[in-house]
Amino acid sequence: MTHPHFSRRALLGRSLLASAGFLLNPRASSAAEPVSGAPVLLCVFLRGAADGLNIVVPHADAAYYKLRPSIAVAPPGKERGVIDLDGRFGLNPRLGALKAAFDAKELALVHAVGSPHPTRSHFEAQDYMQTGAVGNRSAVHGWLGRYLSLRPSTEALRALALSARTPLSLRGYRDALVTESLKEFRLGVRGELEPVLSRGFSRLYASEESRLAERAGKRALDASALVARVLSEQKKGVKYAREAQDFADVATLIKADVGLETAWIDVGGWDTHRYEGSTDRGELPKQLERLGQALATFRADLGPAFERVLVVVMSEFGRTARENGTGGTDHGHGNVMLLLGGKVQGGRVLGTLPGLEAEHLFEGRDVPVTTDFRDVLAEVCERHLALPDASALFPGYALDRQRRLGFI
Repeated sequence: MTHPHFSRRALLGRSLLASAGFLLNPRASSAAEPVSGAPVLLCVFLRGAADGLNIVVPHADAAYYKLRPSIAVAPPGKERGVIDLDGRFGLNPRLGALKAAFDAKELALVHAVGSPHPTRSHFEAQDYMQTGAVGNRSAVHGWLGRYLSLRPSTEALRALALSARTPLSLRGYRDALVTESLKEFRLGVRGELEPVLSRGFSRLYASEESRLAERAGKRALDASALVARVLSEQKKGVKYAREAQDFADVATLIKADVGLETAWIDVGGWDTHRYEGSTDRGELPKQLERLGQALATFRADLGPAFERVLVVVMSEFGRTARENGTGGTDHGHGNVMLLLGGKVQGGRVLGTLPGLEAEHLFEGRDVPVTTDFRDVLAEVCERHLALPDASALFPGYALDRQRRLGFI
């Protein structure tokens, strides 16, 4: 059986409640009433290094087919061929569910994007993308944590991570709700006992140095009541696949307009060293089918609320341009990012992929990084979340608005 988790200090509050054996119960009739209609950012992290070349396929480049004789996606017009987007790039047909969003100009794709650091370590690269402090192994706070700390709010549920533990991207912000699913989040109390528990928190955290822990515990109670209220009033809507329940949970909170600003979903299984496949067999096609269907269902489920949502899909680095001897690919460098949202100026493949001939590849083997992921995220934060200046989110990096891609 899995158990929900949230920020370290909020966990103290949960322990107090769990020991008393209390049941979930909403405490305020207004908990699920509309709060703001504010923009929401959902980050989807593909852990394991997704193969960007087989996601957004450079089908017009003959080198692509030379480098990948057994795993290349067939050209447009062929059986199980790539879905052409602009004459040069195409979408893997297993992501066909997203073509409608691309045609509606609600999906933009960025190629040759990533971290400029040359590491091919999953752990290092993931850390750099989550802290935004590339090359700094001592960074302990995440770029989303910095964002939330820069924008104080009294809302109880500003940040959600559907994960077994707090992602590094949210570290530095104490009040994120981190749980493996909303239904498993079982904080809450009977209404008549809440004043007693509130006094209990005050006694438990009597020392001055523990005031933050007290506040976090009370915020956890508020988040519990909010989640309980939303779930109790939830109406049947679009049906999600079993693997896409995280997306369903995020959509539930967005539609309820409870003040959610950021959400984080981890999706594992992208480290395709062997038996990667292209469209019909292998690990990658299955992963892409699930991802495409999840995103398309999420878009349909939100309805009008999709207008204020932006989804960013990213991975720690790409994979080698050339397939390996086991029908897969190895750790690479540049990759792709997907940007999906109601206000995205999409219908375009952005970024600069110079070609796949050896002279264009990073270290002669990988897609180069010609767009820094921090420039993409800075544009997201400034243009979508209306942060005046995103410089503080990415320590040591000089943002230049001239490098912006203009996707929003």
